[in-house]
Amino acid sequence: MRVSRRGAPGVAPRAPFKATASGRIIVGDCVAQMAALPAASVDLVFADPPYNLQLKGDLKRPDDSRVDAVDDDWDKFASFTEYDAFTRAWLSACRRLLKPAGTLWVIGSYHNIYRVGAILQDLGFWILNDVVWRKSNPMPNFRGRRFTNAHETLIWAAREETSRYTFNYEALKAGNEDIQVRSDWTFPLCTGEERLKQADGSKLHPTQKPETLLARVILAASRPGDVVLDPFFGTGTTGAVAKRLGRSFIGLEREKSYARAAEKRIAAVDPLPQASLEPFQTAREAPRVPFAALVERGLVAAGQRLVDARRRHAALVRPDGAVALGDVVGSIHRVGAVAQGLEACNGWTFWHVETRRGLTSIDALRAQFRAEADDGRRTTDDGGHRA
Repeated sequence: MRVSRRGAPGVAPRAPFKATASGRIIVGDCVAQMAALPAASVDLVFADPPYNLQLKGDLKRPDDSRVDAVDDDWDKFASFTEYDAFTRAWLSACRRLLKPAGTLWVIGSYHNIYRVGAILQDLGFWILNDVVWRKSNPMPNFRGRRFTNAHETLIWAAREETSRYTFNYEALKAGNEDIQVRSDWTFPLCTGEERLKQADGSKLHPTQKPETLLARVILAASRPGDVVLDPFFGTGTTGAVAKRLGRSFIGLEREKSYARAAEKRIAAVDPLPQASLEPFQTAREAPRVPFAALVERGLVAAGQRLVDARRRHAALVRPDGAVALGDVVGSIHRVGAVAQGLEACNGWTFWHVETRRGLTSIDALRAQFRAEADDGRRTTDDGGHRA
């Protein structure tokens, strides 16, 4: 499987993009509405389907007060067979809409997530991870007959085994103190001002997800301008986060009251500044820049000395972009390896040039070259010119 790890090492340039984020909410049955959308048109799906909680009667606290549990009609199914048929129908519709490189996230609890996972695999999806959302403020177990249910599970799946999917590995790692992000995430339940309420102060939607959870999903597996589909839109958490993060969204919701609340909520969201959303590229994704291009641009001068970080080795820059170390002439990589007596060397990080501010790696000069090239492309795209 080929993976597109789109992220940001320290000197990788930012990839320019135009903010084209938009969104729409469609009221109606999700399976029927997805059938009307064009195939292979969606980059990311986030699905928060009915969990089929199978509640029997009222849930009460020890003081006999009633718990505001999920007892809505949309979460009621006559049997597991009926629930499985529903699950297969909406997952099949999502798979048709996903682009070849698209991925799907679905969240659930022990009531449904294992059934969903099996059907995912039966339909040809390829599971990439299961992620545990650990709730820092879970609802207690009032009956005292089971462990407190303090987590939910998300499944992240590619459309197929060979998908070249988006995973912003480096960006996530950079935001996590340069440590890989694990598959256990801790966020609180949706509370406070973020929780949408009815006129009487009760929850508008019983299972509204926190925006922090959706932000992690969207930032991990999409890029600005991508289309995010939520077939169970509810009060619009996916749309609100997508708009803020410069993504487009399609929300499908059969309950008109939820759709109206989502529309109002999303209208009040301001997208983040475009500069803060520009994606970074990995070194492999960045445009190739030969060392000779730095010499031609004047970022490194012919006849200048290259030295290592400790100034133990020095090589002479030739006008053709090769470098010389004594009788050895070759690329920055080959000569760097010879200098150290090694088989191979990354010359971009090994060699430096002397500047007024001290040593500067030629990798930093390569990043400068790319940034200037991007600025030039932006100016051309905008119809301007350089003096």
